[in-house]
Amino acid sequence: MPHTTRGRVPRRRAAPAGAAALAALALTATACGPQRPAGNAAGAPATLARPAPPSSPGDLTGWKVDDWARFVADSAFANEVAPGFWSRARMEAATGRPTPQAPRPTDRGDAPQDAPPAPVQAQPHPYGPAAAVVGRLFVTAPGGDAACSGTVVSDPAAPGRSNLVYTAAHCLHDGQGGAWLRNITFVPGYNRDGQAGRGKPSTDQQVAPYGRWTAVRALVSPTWLKENGTGAHDQYDYGILRVRDESGSGRSLEETVGGSVPVWFNAPREQITSASAYGYPTEKPYDGTELDHCDAPAAPARLSFDRTRPPMYAIGCTMTGGADGGGWFIVKDGKPNLISVTSIGSRDPAGHLAGPSLQDQAKQAFEYFGKNVR
Repeated sequence: MPHTTRGRVPRRRAAPAGAAALAALALTATACGPQRPAGNAAGAPATLARPAPPSSPGDLTGWKVDDWARFVADSAFANEVAPGFWSRARMEAATGRPTPQAPRPTDRGDAPQDAPPAPVQAQPHPYGPAAAVVGRLFVTAPGGDAACSGTVVSDPAAPGRSNLVYTAAHCLHDGQGGAWLRNITFVPGYNRDGQAGRGKPSTDQQVAPYGRWTAVRALVSPTWLKENGTGAHDQYDYGILRVRDESGSGRSLEETVGGSVPVWFNAPREQITSASAYGYPTEKPYDGTELDHCDAPAAPARLSFDRTRPPMYAIGCTMTGGADGGGWFIVKDGKPNLISVTSIGSRDPAGHLAGPSLQDQAKQAFEYFGKNVR
């Protein structure tokens, strides 16, 4: 079905075969009907209060459960969202959270890396049940309302009933010296032009077909919070949310959208022979109204700022700000697995993106969060 967006040349939707990663999703539940939001709105920004520092930059191997508990408590996450805050009009007006500019090769120090990959043109992804695991993440930043992207991921502690969303750390917190963003709300399967091509206006239920999900707990990399700028800390640019249905349905996010995607931590790099990145780009020439994806035709390149940390993945992709935090998928055993999220990229023009390789630190954080942070 043709899809038209404001301010853009209409583009024909890519055939499902061009987006094999999410097309391979085996749904584990039947998606319910559209949810009506029950609430949200402005909460006071929470400052980051003396987190327990890593024993050395990037090294959390000595952290125990008590260290993670102290970090989560000290990070002072709060997210008061009043009923009706994220109206359809407000979501449409949100700007994309800017993708941090990847430094030029001469700025990268002596860490080993590959040449930037060739650009890959982003394509629209067909809407459907499998794509509902991807959505837009709406936040209020110091500069105003903004949007990123996120993915519903599997929760080993609650099989079939996950309420976890994976995204980029910079989509949740401003980093060293900054604060948590406010009014954080996830809208899975966002589709502003839900009736495009049928001559009918979209309703609120079509824009947010699976409801609005308020973040109730969050965690980002302690190393990412300890450092600033663009560079080594982006090698840990990941964040996790636990969300709650604003309609009070009592159903989990996974049950509502019909599935989730497992995170493949410590994936052997030699097994990552291609990857597909998904998100809702908002900066020109995009406008955030549709789900786009880039299918990398080759193994991701390496991008590294600190040789002691896992090198980032880099793929050709023309998606812009707003796609930040969107999942990168590969097909493993016939099903999509999340291996990264969009973190930084080239700008003016957009040609490639980079995301963290989710190794030991990310695995440790996720396991602690899933088991202990409710």
